Amino acid sequence: MSVTTSVNALDGRAGLLADRDLHFEVEQFYFREAELLDDGRYADWLDLLADDLDYWMPTRTNRLRRQQAFAVAARGEAAFYDETKESLAWRIRRFDSGMAWAEDPPSRTRHLVTNVVARHVDPDEHPGFAEDDLLVKSAFLVYSNRLAREENVFAGGRTDVLRRTPDGLLVARRTILLDQNVLQSKNISTFF
Repeated sequence: MSVTTSVNALDGRAGLLADRDLHFEVEQFYFREAELLDDGRYADWLDLLADDLDYWMPTRTNRLRRQQAFAVAARGEAAFYDETKESLAWRIRRFDSGMAWAEDPPSRTRHLVTNVVARHVDPDEHPGFAEDDLLVKSAFLVYSNRLAREENVFAGGRTDVLRRTPDGLLVARRTILLDQNVLQSKNISTFF
């Protein structure tokens, strides 16, 4: 297939839902990611992330209905995570060093991913990405248990941009929004 043909084949797909096969591929990607996180295989999880990753989890506040536009912190304001692939790699190296006391002994987690909706990226809305890349929204529930009595449940949604590469999909952008505005956990050392 020539470059012209492949570009023309993609014309007009921006914003359209992924077809059944592509949707299945995306779900399998997320299920594999959840498996790696639950098994504590963080170095392998890093391989699913693009080198230019933007991993962001803003805080949120309770607001009146008329103020909902201000309920989620904007870029540059408070965030639970505002990370790059390198900063996540640093966190993982710290886990392995034995110096991450909040995770020694490590938590047991279960990541459930659901309500996956995948669309072709609109390059006008996401500069630097192509229609072959995917804008994916999903819901998650993460259960975490540590020691005898530490239990936490995190619920929320993610908006990802998955980049198509010759080796498969990679997470290039991830915005995580927790449903909780006040975390009951002693720490937030799990990945979403």
